[in-house]
Amino acid sequence: MKIAITGANGMLGQALCKAFSKHEIWALSSKDLDITSLSAVQTLFFDLKPDWIIHSAAFTNVDNAELNISAARRVNALGTRNVAKTAFDNQCNILYYSTDYVFDGNLNRPYHEWDLTGPINEYGRSKLAGEVFVRSLCPSHLIVRTSWLFGSGGTHFVKKILQNAKKKERLQIVDDQRGSPTFTSDLAYLTLYLVEAEKKGTYHATNSGDCSWYEFAQRILKLTGFAGVTVQPINSQFLGAPANRPANSRLTTSRFYQLTGTSLRPWQEALEDYIKTYSKP
Repeated sequence: MKIAITGANGMLGQALCKAFSKHEIWALSSKDLDITSLSAVQTLFFDLKPDWIIHSAAFTNVDNAELNISAARRVNALGTRNVAKTAFDNQCNILYYSTDYVFDGNLNRPYHEWDLTGPINEYGRSKLAGEVFVRSLCPSHLIVRTSWLFGSGGTHFVKKILQNAKKKERLQIVDDQRGSPTFTSDLAYLTLYLVEAEKKGTYHATNSGDCSWYEFAQRILKLTGFAGVTVQPINSQFLGAPANRPANSRLTTSRFYQLTGTSLRPWQEALEDYIKTYSKP
C-alpha cells in the first residue's frame, strides 16, 4: 500500500514510519506540507495519490491551546478539514488521531466510542472539531482516540519527570486525574493492523490499565532508580494550569478486543520497555 503520514517528525509520526516501513510511505513533516493551506494539501496529495493518509499532525500542547485558541483550531480543526476533504476528493482513506480529552471526565467508568463527547478545554474542542470534519467529509475513515502518549523522539510526561528528578528532591504531581498511558510504538503497530485489515469507524486505543499522573510518576521513578526523590500528590486546582483536564479520561478498548481477541499490553510493561530501550535517566 501507499501510505502518506502527516506529522512524520513528531513522536507518534516517527513510530508510525517505523511500523509501516514494509509499505511505500511518504513521511511528511510540517516543512513538507502546511496542512492549514487547502491548496497545498490538494496539490501534494493529487500528485502522491496514496491509498491511506495517516493524519498524525496536530497541535498537541494542551495548555498552549488554551492560550492560543486560533492556532490550535487552525491546525486541529481547519488542517484536518483540509486533509479529510482532499482524501475524499482523491478517493483515498484517512486515519485521524483524536484524544481522550473530547470527553468531560464526569463518568465513573471508562468511556466507550459511542459515549457523548463534551470537551472542557480548547485542545479537546479543536480535536473534536477535527473528528466532525473527518466523519462528514470522508466516509472512508478511521478515527483512533488515544491518551497520555509517551515514546521515543518527543517531549512527554515520562521525559519531564526524569528531567525534574535530576534537579529536585521533591516533585508535586496531580492525583485527581486518571487515564491510560500509551506507548507510541504499541499504538503505531495497532494502527498498522487496523489499516491492513481495512477497518473503518471509531476505535479507542491505549495500553491496558489506568493510573493517576501521581501513580504514573511513582512508577517512572521506581523503574529508573530515583529512590531519593519524593513524589507529593496534589490537587489539580493547586497546580493552576491554564487548561482544565477531565478527572476521568479512561478509554475502554473493548471494541478493538472484540475485533482481535487481544488488547495492548499493560502500560506498566510498555513503560518498562520504553525506559530500557530509549530512555537515559
